[in-house]
Amino acid sequence: MPKTIFHSTEKSNFILNMTEEQFTKLASRGLFIAMFMAPLFTVIPEILYDGLTSKATYSYTAGGLVIGGVIAMIITIIAFMKKYIGKRLLIPVGAMGLMELWGIFSMFRGVDLGMSFYGYPERGEGMLAILFYFCFFASASALKREGAQKTIIDGVVGVGLINCIIALIQVFAGRLSHYKLASSDIRINAASGLAMSPLFLAMVLTLALTAALVSFVSSEDRKRRIFMLVCAALFSFIMMFTYSFIGFCGLGFAVIAAFASVFVLKSKKSRLACIPVSLAAAAGAIALVFAGAIGNINSYRLYDGRILWWADSYLRASASGIFDSRVVDIDDTADVYFYMNGRAMDVVEHNPLTGTGPDQMAFALLRVTDESAKYSSLTEVVYNYKGCFDRVYNEYLYTAATRGVASAVFLVITVLSAVILGLKAFRRRKNAESFTIFVMTLGGVLIYLIGCTSITYAPLFWIVAGAACADIITEKEKKAAKKTAKKSK
Repeated sequence: MPKTIFHSTEKSNFILNMTEEQFTKLASRGLFIAMFMAPLFTVIPEILYDGLTSKATYSYTAGGLVIGGVIAMIITIIAFMKKYIGKRLLIPVGAMGLMELWGIFSMFRGVDLGMSFYGYPERGEGMLAILFYFCFFASASALKREGAQKTIIDGVVGVGLINCIIALIQVFAGRLSHYKLASSDIRINAASGLAMSPLFLAMVLTLALTAALVSFVSSEDRKRRIFMLVCAALFSFIMMFTYSFIGFCGLGFAVIAAFASVFVLKSKKSRLACIPVSLAAAAGAIALVFAGAIGNINSYRLYDGRILWWADSYLRASASGIFDSRVVDIDDTADVYFYMNGRAMDVVEHNPLTGTGPDQMAFALLRVTDESAKYSSLTEVVYNYKGCFDRVYNEYLYTAATRGVASAVFLVITVLSAVILGLKAFRRRKNAESFTIFVMTLGGVLIYLIGCTSITYAPLFWIVAGAACADIITEKEKKAAKKTAKKSK
Protein backbone atom coordinates (compact mmCIF):
# COMPACT_ATOMS: atom_id res chain seq x y z
CA MET A 1 0.00 0.00 0.00
CA PRO A 2 1.29 3.52 -0.81
CA LYS A 3 2.20 5.68 2.18
CA THR A 4 -0.03 8.67 2.99
CA ILE A 5 -0.24 11.30 5.70
CA PHE A 6 -3.53 12.02 7.53
CA HIS A 7 -5.58 10.00 4.99
CA SER A 8 -4.55 12.32 2.12
CA THR A 9 -4.38 11.10 -1.46
CA GLU A 10 -1.46 9.16 -2.91
CA LYS A 11 -0.72 11.93 -5.43
CA SER A 12 -0.36 14.54 -2.68
CA ASN A 13 2.20 12.31 -0.95
CA PHE A 14 4.49 11.76 -3.91
CA ILE A 15 7.57 12.47 -1.78
CA LEU A 16 6.77 9.64 0.63
CA ASN A 17 6.25 7.24 -2.28
CA MET A 18 9.20 8.43 -4.36
CA THR A 19 11.60 5.67 -5.38
CA GLU A 20 15.40 6.01 -5.38
CA GLU A 21 15.29 6.19 -9.17
CA GLN A 22 12.75 9.01 -9.13
CA PHE A 23 14.60 10.89 -6.41
CA THR A 24 17.94 10.66 -8.22
CA LYS A 25 16.43 11.90 -11.50
CA LEU A 26 14.80 14.82 -9.70
CA ALA A 27 17.91 15.62 -7.66
CA SER A 28 20.47 15.34 -10.48
CA ARG A 29 18.37 17.45 -12.86
CA GLY A 30 17.69 20.00 -10.14
CA LEU A 31 21.39 20.28 -9.30
CA PHE A 32 22.23 20.52 -13.00
CA ILE A 33 19.95 23.56 -13.24
CA ALA A 34 21.26 25.00 -9.95
CA MET A 35 24.85 25.00 -11.26
CA PHE A 36 23.88 27.41 -14.04
CA MET A 37 21.90 29.91 -11.98
CA ALA A 38 24.65 32.19 -10.61
CA PRO A 39 26.62 32.32 -13.91
CA LEU A 40 23.52 33.03 -16.02
CA PHE A 41 22.34 35.78 -13.69
CA THR A 42 25.82 37.36 -13.95
CA VAL A 43 25.06 38.15 -17.60
CA ILE A 44 22.82 40.99 -16.40
CA PRO A 45 25.42 43.06 -14.50
CA GLU A 46 28.05 42.43 -17.21
CA ILE A 47 25.74 43.82 -19.90
CA LEU A 48 24.68 46.72 -17.69
CA TYR A 49 28.30 47.60 -16.90
CA ASP A 50 29.32 47.36 -20.55
CA GLY A 51 26.63 49.55 -22.03
CA LEU A 52 24.55 51.43 -19.52
CA THR A 53 26.36 52.21 -16.29
CA SER A 54 29.87 52.36 -14.91
CA LYS A 55 28.80 50.65 -11.67
CA ALA A 56 26.71 47.49 -12.13
CA THR A 57 25.48 45.58 -9.10
CA TYR A 58 26.21 41.88 -8.70
CA SER A 59 23.16 41.38 -6.50
CA TYR A 60 21.73 39.72 -9.63
CA THR A 61 24.38 37.01 -9.27
CA ALA A 62 23.42 36.58 -5.62
CA GLY A 63 19.82 36.22 -6.80
CA GLY A 64 20.91 33.38 -9.07
CA LEU A 65 22.65 31.72 -6.12
CA VAL A 66 19.44 32.00 -4.08
CA ILE A 67 17.40 30.27 -6.81
CA GLY A 68 19.97 27.48 -7.12
CA GLY A 69 20.27 27.26 -3.35
CA VAL A 70 16.51 26.93 -2.84
CA ILE A 71 16.43 24.10 -5.41
CA ALA A 72 19.21 22.34 -3.47
CA MET A 73 17.46 23.03 -0.17
CA ILE A 74 14.25 21.34 -1.35
CA ILE A 75 16.24 18.32 -2.56
CA THR A 76 18.07 18.18 0.78
CA ILE A 77 14.82 18.22 2.76
CA ILE A 78 13.45 15.36 0.63
CA ALA A 79 16.72 13.43 1.08
CA PHE A 80 16.49 13.70 4.88
CA MET A 81 12.81 12.75 4.81
CA LYS A 82 13.60 9.66 2.73
CA LYS A 83 16.65 8.88 4.92
CA TYR A 84 18.98 8.90 1.91
CA ILE A 85 21.61 10.68 4.00
CA GLY A 86 22.66 7.85 6.29
CA LYS A 87 25.48 6.75 8.58
CA ARG A 88 27.98 6.58 5.71
CA LEU A 89 27.71 10.36 5.35
CA LEU A 90 27.92 11.10 9.06
CA ILE A 91 31.46 12.49 8.95
CA PRO A 92 31.33 14.72 5.82
CA VAL A 93 27.76 15.99 6.23
CA GLY A 94 28.10 16.17 10.02
CA ALA A 95 31.37 18.12 9.80
CA MET A 96 29.91 20.57 7.32
CA GLY A 97 26.84 20.92 9.51
CA LEU A 98 29.06 21.80 12.47
CA MET A 99 30.89 24.29 10.27
CA GLU A 100 27.52 25.93 9.53
CA LEU A 101 26.60 26.08 13.23
CA TRP A 102 29.94 27.62 14.14
CA GLY A 103 29.49 30.09 11.29
CA ILE A 104 26.17 31.20 12.79
CA PHE A 105 27.94 31.81 16.10
CA SER A 106 30.58 33.79 14.20
CA MET A 107 27.90 35.74 12.34
CA PHE A 108 26.68 37.39 15.56
CA ARG A 109 30.24 38.42 16.42
CA GLY A 110 30.75 40.35 13.18
CA VAL A 111 30.85 44.13 12.83
CA ASP A 112 27.59 44.27 10.87
CA LEU A 113 24.90 41.60 11.31
CA GLY A 114 23.26 42.27 7.95
CA MET A 115 26.59 41.96 6.17
CA SER A 116 27.37 38.78 8.12
CA PHE A 117 24.14 37.24 6.88
CA TYR A 118 23.90 38.53 3.29
CA GLY A 119 27.60 39.10 2.65
CA TYR A 120 29.67 42.10 1.68
CA PRO A 121 28.07 44.10 -1.15
CA GLU A 122 29.26 42.79 -4.55
CA ARG A 123 30.55 39.60 -2.88
CA GLY A 124 27.39 38.06 -1.42
CA GLU A 125 29.11 35.35 0.61
CA GLY A 126 27.52 35.80 3.96
CA MET A 127 26.00 33.10 6.13
CA LEU A 128 23.05 32.68 3.77
CA ALA A 129 25.35 31.66 0.91
CA ILE A 130 27.24 29.29 3.21
CA LEU A 131 23.97 27.62 4.24
CA PHE A 132 23.17 27.13 0.55
CA TYR A 133 26.60 25.51 0.09
CA PHE A 134 25.62 22.95 2.72
CA CYS A 135 22.46 22.21 0.74
CA PHE A 136 24.44 21.76 -2.50
CA PHE A 137 26.76 19.33 -0.73
CA ALA A 138 24.10 17.38 1.18
CA SER A 139 21.71 17.07 -1.77
CA ALA A 140 24.45 15.75 -4.08
CA SER A 141 25.64 13.30 -1.41
CA ALA A 142 22.15 11.72 -1.40
CA LEU A 143 22.27 10.69 -5.08
CA LYS A 144 21.73 6.95 -5.55
CA ARG A 145 21.84 6.02 -9.22
CA GLU A 146 24.75 5.81 -11.66
CA GLY A 147 23.37 8.17 -14.32
CA ALA A 148 23.37 11.07 -11.83
CA GLN A 149 27.17 11.28 -11.91
CA LYS A 150 27.22 11.83 -15.66
CA THR A 151 24.62 14.60 -15.27
CA ILE A 152 26.83 16.36 -12.70
CA ILE A 153 29.93 16.01 -14.94
CA ASP A 154 28.07 17.39 -17.95
CA GLY A 155 26.78 20.26 -15.82
CA VAL A 156 30.31 21.29 -14.84
CA VAL A 157 31.46 21.15 -18.48
CA GLY A 158 28.38 23.16 -19.50
CA VAL A 159 29.11 25.88 -16.94
CA GLY A 160 32.69 26.04 -18.19
CA LEU A 161 31.41 26.39 -21.76
CA ILE A 162 29.06 29.30 -21.13
CA ASN A 163 31.81 31.05 -19.17
CA CYS A 164 34.20 30.63 -22.10
CA ILE A 165 31.70 31.95 -24.66
CA ILE A 166 31.50 35.23 -22.73
CA ALA A 167 35.27 35.12 -22.11
CA LEU A 168 35.96 35.06 -25.87
CA ILE A 169 34.08 38.36 -26.19
CA GLN A 170 36.04 39.79 -23.28
CA VAL A 171 39.41 38.75 -24.69
CA PHE A 172 38.99 39.69 -28.35
CA ALA A 173 36.49 42.55 -28.17
CA GLY A 174 37.28 43.92 -24.72
CA ARG A 175 33.56 44.03 -23.93
CA LEU A 176 31.44 42.79 -21.00
CA SER A 177 34.40 43.01 -18.66
CA HIS A 178 35.83 44.82 -15.64
CA TYR A 179 39.28 43.48 -16.45
CA LYS A 180 40.42 45.14 -19.64
CA LEU A 181 43.15 47.01 -17.75
CA ALA A 182 45.86 45.78 -15.37
CA SER A 183 46.80 49.41 -14.63
CA SER A 184 45.89 52.79 -16.06
CA ASP A 185 48.00 52.15 -19.18
CA ILE A 186 48.31 48.34 -19.49
CA ARG A 187 45.44 46.79 -21.45
CA ILE A 188 45.35 42.98 -21.10
CA ASN A 189 41.68 42.09 -21.82
CA ALA A 190 41.66 39.45 -19.09
CA ALA A 191 38.90 36.85 -19.15
CA SER A 192 36.49 36.63 -16.22
CA GLY A 193 33.62 34.94 -18.07
CA LEU A 194 30.59 34.89 -15.80
CA ALA A 195 32.67 34.15 -12.69
CA MET A 196 33.08 37.82 -11.57
CA SER A 197 36.91 37.58 -11.54
CA PRO A 198 39.60 36.03 -13.75
CA LEU A 199 40.91 34.09 -10.73
CA PHE A 200 37.45 32.70 -9.98
CA LEU A 201 37.13 31.78 -13.66
CA ALA A 202 40.44 29.90 -13.45
CA MET A 203 38.99 27.89 -10.56
CA VAL A 204 35.80 27.09 -12.49
CA LEU A 205 37.81 26.03 -15.53
CA THR A 206 40.04 23.79 -13.41
CA LEU A 207 37.01 21.62 -12.67
CA ALA A 208 35.58 21.94 -16.19
CA LEU A 209 38.87 21.10 -17.94
CA THR A 210 39.45 18.10 -15.68
CA ALA A 211 35.93 16.84 -16.46
CA ALA A 212 36.35 17.39 -20.21
CA LEU A 213 39.75 15.69 -20.50
CA VAL A 214 38.86 12.65 -18.41
CA SER A 215 35.53 12.33 -20.24
CA PHE A 216 37.37 12.35 -23.56
CA VAL A 217 39.71 9.63 -22.34
CA SER A 218 36.94 7.41 -20.95
CA SER A 219 34.03 7.84 -23.36
CA GLU A 220 33.24 5.27 -26.04
CA ASP A 221 30.85 7.65 -27.81
CA ARG A 222 32.72 9.30 -30.70
CA LYS A 223 30.51 12.42 -30.80
CA ARG A 224 30.90 12.90 -27.05
CA ARG A 225 34.68 12.56 -27.33
CA ILE A 226 34.85 15.18 -30.09
CA PHE A 227 32.68 17.56 -28.05
CA MET A 228 34.79 17.08 -24.92
CA LEU A 229 38.04 17.57 -26.85
CA VAL A 230 36.79 20.84 -28.35
CA CYS A 231 35.67 22.00 -24.89
CA ALA A 232 39.04 21.02 -23.38
CA ALA A 233 40.92 23.02 -26.02
CA LEU A 234 38.67 26.04 -25.43
CA PHE A 235 39.03 25.81 -21.64
CA SER A 236 42.83 25.57 -21.89
CA PHE A 237 42.93 28.54 -24.28
CA ILE A 238 40.81 30.77 -22.03
CA MET A 239 42.64 29.77 -18.84
CA MET A 240 45.76 31.50 -20.11
CA PHE A 241 43.82 34.75 -20.42
CA THR A 242 43.14 34.75 -16.70
CA TYR A 243 46.85 35.66 -16.40
CA SER A 244 46.89 33.80 -13.08
CA PHE A 245 48.95 31.33 -11.13
CA ILE A 246 45.71 29.45 -10.46
CA GLY A 247 45.19 29.05 -14.21
CA PHE A 248 48.57 27.38 -14.72
CA CYS A 249 48.09 25.13 -11.68
CA GLY A 250 44.61 24.18 -12.85
CA LEU A 251 45.88 23.33 -16.33
CA GLY A 252 48.68 21.24 -14.87
CA PHE A 253 46.33 19.34 -12.57
CA ALA A 254 43.85 18.58 -15.37
CA VAL A 255 46.62 17.30 -17.66
CA ILE A 256 47.98 15.03 -14.89
CA ALA A 257 44.45 13.73 -14.21
CA ALA A 258 43.95 12.96 -17.92
CA PHE A 259 47.29 11.17 -18.12
CA ALA A 260 46.49 9.09 -15.03
CA SER A 261 42.99 8.26 -16.28
CA VAL A 262 44.35 6.53 -19.40
CA PHE A 263 46.12 3.97 -17.21
CA VAL A 264 43.68 3.80 -14.31
CA LEU A 265 40.67 3.30 -16.60
CA LYS A 266 42.68 1.17 -19.05
CA SER A 267 41.70 3.33 -22.01
CA LYS A 268 43.41 3.33 -25.38
CA LYS A 269 46.81 5.02 -25.29
CA SER A 270 45.77 7.03 -28.35
CA ARG A 271 43.43 8.98 -26.03
CA LEU A 272 46.54 10.66 -24.63
CA ALA A 273 46.27 12.88 -27.72
CA CYS A 274 43.99 15.15 -25.70
CA ILE A 275 47.00 16.31 -23.66
CA PRO A 276 49.03 17.85 -26.53
CA VAL A 277 45.80 19.34 -27.90
CA SER A 278 45.12 21.02 -24.57
CA LEU A 279 48.70 22.24 -24.16
CA ALA A 280 48.78 23.49 -27.76
CA ALA A 281 45.63 25.54 -27.14
CA ALA A 282 47.21 27.09 -24.04
CA ALA A 283 50.43 27.81 -25.95
CA GLY A 284 48.39 29.39 -28.75
CA ALA A 285 46.82 31.82 -26.31
CA ILE A 286 50.24 32.86 -25.00
CA ALA A 287 51.54 33.19 -28.57
CA LEU A 288 48.71 35.61 -29.40
CA VAL A 289 49.79 37.82 -26.51
CA PHE A 290 53.43 37.81 -27.65
CA ALA A 291 52.23 38.63 -31.17
CA GLY A 292 50.55 41.78 -29.86
CA ALA A 293 47.07 40.59 -30.84
CA ILE A 294 45.57 41.12 -27.37
CA GLY A 295 45.24 44.54 -25.77
CA ASN A 296 48.35 46.71 -25.98
CA ILE A 297 50.88 44.19 -24.60
CA ASN A 298 53.42 42.07 -26.46
CA SER A 299 54.71 39.85 -23.66
CA TYR A 300 53.01 37.41 -21.32
CA ARG A 301 53.21 37.37 -17.52
CA LEU A 302 51.04 36.83 -14.48
CA TYR A 303 48.88 39.69 -13.18
CA ASP A 304 47.45 38.00 -10.06
CA GLY A 305 48.20 40.91 -7.74
CA ARG A 306 46.78 43.62 -9.94
CA ILE A 307 43.69 41.57 -10.81
CA LEU A 308 42.74 40.33 -7.36
CA TRP A 309 43.52 43.50 -5.42
CA TRP A 310 43.25 46.46 -7.78
CA ALA A 311 40.81 45.39 -10.53
CA ASP A 312 38.56 43.10 -8.50
CA SER A 313 38.53 44.04 -4.81
CA TYR A 314 39.20 47.77 -5.20
CA LEU A 315 37.63 48.83 -8.51
CA ARG A 316 34.88 46.30 -9.13
CA ALA A 317 33.69 45.34 -5.65
CA SER A 318 34.86 48.39 -3.62
CA ALA A 319 35.65 45.80 -0.95
CA SER A 320 39.23 46.88 -0.24
CA GLY A 321 41.42 49.94 -0.17
CA ILE A 322 44.10 50.60 -2.75
CA PHE A 323 47.28 48.57 -2.26
CA ASP A 324 50.22 50.14 -0.46
CA SER A 325 53.23 49.93 -2.79
CA ARG A 326 55.56 50.55 0.17
CA VAL A 327 54.78 47.18 1.75
CA VAL A 328 53.81 44.93 -1.17
CA ASP A 329 55.01 44.63 -4.75
CA ILE A 330 51.73 44.29 -6.62
CA ASP A 331 53.52 42.96 -9.72
CA ASP A 332 55.23 40.14 -7.82
CA THR A 333 52.71 37.29 -7.58
CA ALA A 334 54.56 35.48 -4.80
CA ASP A 335 54.96 38.66 -2.76
CA VAL A 336 51.23 39.44 -3.01
CA TYR A 337 50.17 35.96 -1.89
CA PHE A 338 52.72 35.77 0.94
CA TYR A 339 51.79 39.26 2.15
CA MET A 340 48.07 38.45 2.19
CA ASN A 341 48.66 35.13 3.92
CA GLY A 342 50.79 36.83 6.57
CA ARG A 343 48.18 39.49 7.29
CA ALA A 344 45.44 36.85 7.38
CA MET A 345 47.42 34.83 9.93
CA ASP A 346 47.61 37.96 12.09
CA VAL A 347 43.81 38.21 11.88
CA VAL A 348 43.47 34.56 12.94
CA GLU A 349 45.84 35.15 15.86
CA HIS A 350 43.68 38.01 17.14
CA ASN A 351 40.31 36.36 16.37
CA PRO A 352 40.88 32.59 16.70
CA LEU A 353 37.50 31.69 18.18
CA THR A 354 34.93 33.37 15.93
CA GLY A 355 36.96 35.13 13.26
CA THR A 356 35.85 38.50 11.92
CA GLY A 357 32.38 37.34 10.90
CA PRO A 358 31.46 35.93 7.47
CA ASP A 359 32.67 38.08 4.54
CA GLN A 360 34.06 40.80 6.86
CA MET A 361 37.82 40.27 6.81
CA ALA A 362 38.55 43.80 5.58
CA PHE A 363 37.27 45.32 8.83
CA ALA A 364 39.98 43.55 10.83
CA LEU A 365 42.69 45.18 8.72
CA LEU A 366 41.76 48.82 9.20
CA ARG A 367 41.99 51.30 12.04
CA VAL A 368 39.19 53.73 12.76
CA THR A 369 40.57 57.29 12.87
CA ASP A 370 39.05 60.74 13.28
CA GLU A 371 38.84 60.98 9.48
CA SER A 372 36.62 57.88 9.37
CA ALA A 373 33.72 59.94 10.71
CA LYS A 374 33.38 61.79 7.39
CA TYR A 375 32.34 58.60 5.59
CA SER A 376 28.67 57.63 5.59
CA SER A 377 29.11 53.84 5.68
CA LEU A 378 31.52 51.09 6.66
CA THR A 379 32.07 50.22 3.01
CA GLU A 380 33.28 53.76 2.32
CA VAL A 381 35.74 53.50 5.21
CA VAL A 382 37.14 50.27 3.72
CA TYR A 383 37.35 51.68 0.20
CA ASN A 384 39.30 54.72 1.37
CA TYR A 385 41.66 52.89 3.73
CA LYS A 386 44.98 52.16 2.07
CA GLY A 387 46.34 48.64 2.35
CA CYS A 388 43.30 46.66 3.53
CA PHE A 389 41.83 43.76 1.52
CA ASP A 390 38.83 41.46 1.87
CA ARG A 391 40.08 38.13 0.53
CA VAL A 392 43.07 35.88 1.11
CA TYR A 393 43.63 33.32 -1.63
CA ASN A 394 43.73 30.26 0.58
CA GLU A 395 40.21 29.13 1.44
CA TYR A 396 41.25 27.25 4.57
CA LEU A 397 43.08 30.28 5.96
CA TYR A 398 40.27 32.59 4.83
CA THR A 399 37.71 30.43 6.66
CA ALA A 400 39.80 30.54 9.84
CA ALA A 401 40.13 34.33 9.57
CA THR A 402 36.44 35.04 8.95
CA ARG A 403 34.63 32.23 10.79
CA GLY A 404 37.15 30.94 13.32
CA VAL A 405 39.69 28.13 13.56
CA ALA A 406 36.98 25.59 14.42
CA SER A 407 35.20 26.34 11.11
CA ALA A 408 38.45 25.79 9.23
CA VAL A 409 38.98 22.44 11.00
CA PHE A 410 35.46 21.31 10.10
CA LEU A 411 36.04 22.45 6.50
CA VAL A 412 39.22 20.36 6.26
CA ILE A 413 37.43 17.33 7.71
CA THR A 414 34.59 17.76 5.22
CA VAL A 415 36.73 18.01 2.10
CA LEU A 416 39.20 15.31 3.13
CA SER A 417 36.38 12.88 3.89
CA ALA A 418 34.85 13.72 0.49
CA VAL A 419 38.15 12.86 -1.21
CA ILE A 420 38.49 9.62 0.76
CA LEU A 421 34.90 8.54 0.09
CA GLY A 422 35.33 9.46 -3.58
CA LEU A 423 38.42 7.27 -3.83
CA LYS A 424 36.67 4.38 -2.06
CA ALA A 425 33.68 4.74 -4.36
CA PHE A 426 35.89 4.49 -7.44
CA ARG A 427 37.72 1.45 -6.08
CA ARG A 428 34.38 -0.24 -5.51
CA ARG A 429 32.68 0.69 -8.78
CA LYS A 430 35.69 0.98 -11.12
CA ASN A 431 33.83 3.18 -13.61
CA ALA A 432 34.80 6.35 -15.46
CA GLU A 433 32.19 8.58 -13.84
CA SER A 434 33.36 7.74 -10.32
CA PHE A 435 36.97 8.44 -11.27
CA THR A 436 36.02 11.76 -12.90
CA ILE A 437 34.06 12.90 -9.83
CA PHE A 438 36.93 11.83 -7.56
CA VAL A 439 39.65 13.75 -9.47
CA MET A 440 37.42 16.83 -9.79
CA THR A 441 36.91 16.80 -6.02
CA LEU A 442 40.63 16.37 -5.43
CA GLY A 443 41.34 19.25 -7.83
CA GLY A 444 38.88 21.50 -6.02
CA VAL A 445 40.37 20.67 -2.62
CA LEU A 446 43.90 21.42 -3.86
CA ILE A 447 42.95 24.61 -5.72
CA TYR A 448 41.51 25.95 -2.44
CA LEU A 449 45.11 26.15 -1.19
CA ILE A 450 45.75 28.99 -3.66
CA GLY A 451 42.21 30.20 -4.30
CA CYS A 452 39.16 31.33 -2.38
CA THR A 453 35.48 30.66 -2.65
CA SER A 454 32.97 32.75 -4.59
CA ILE A 455 29.24 32.48 -5.28
CA THR A 456 29.93 31.51 -8.90
CA TYR A 457 32.43 28.75 -8.10
CA ALA A 458 31.35 27.26 -4.76
CA PRO A 459 28.08 25.66 -6.00
CA LEU A 460 30.06 23.65 -8.58
CA PHE A 461 32.64 22.49 -6.07
CA TRP A 462 30.18 21.51 -3.36
CA ILE A 463 27.93 19.62 -5.77
CA VAL A 464 30.93 17.70 -7.11
CA ALA A 465 32.25 17.01 -3.58
CA GLY A 466 28.80 15.83 -2.52
CA ALA A 467 28.58 13.52 -5.53
CA ALA A 468 31.95 12.03 -4.51
CA CYS A 469 30.40 11.04 -1.17
CA ALA A 470 27.22 9.59 -2.73
CA ASP A 471 26.50 5.88 -2.31
CA ILE A 472 25.81 5.31 -6.00
CA ILE A 473 24.23 2.00 -6.97
CA THR A 474 25.53 0.78 -10.34
CA GLU A 475 23.50 -1.11 -12.91
CA LYS A 476 25.42 -4.31 -12.10
CA GLU A 477 24.64 -3.92 -8.40
CA LYS A 478 21.01 -3.16 -9.16
CA LYS A 479 20.64 -6.31 -11.30
CA ALA A 480 22.39 -8.39 -8.64
CA ALA A 481 20.00 -7.03 -5.99
CA LYS A 482 16.98 -7.92 -8.14
CA LYS A 483 18.27 -11.48 -8.62
CA THR A 484 18.83 -11.83 -4.88
CA ALA A 485 15.32 -10.52 -4.20
CA LYS A 486 13.80 -13.03 -6.63
CA LYS A 487 15.70 -15.93 -5.06
CA SER A 488 14.60 -14.92 -1.58
CA LYS A 489 10.96 -14.99 -2.70
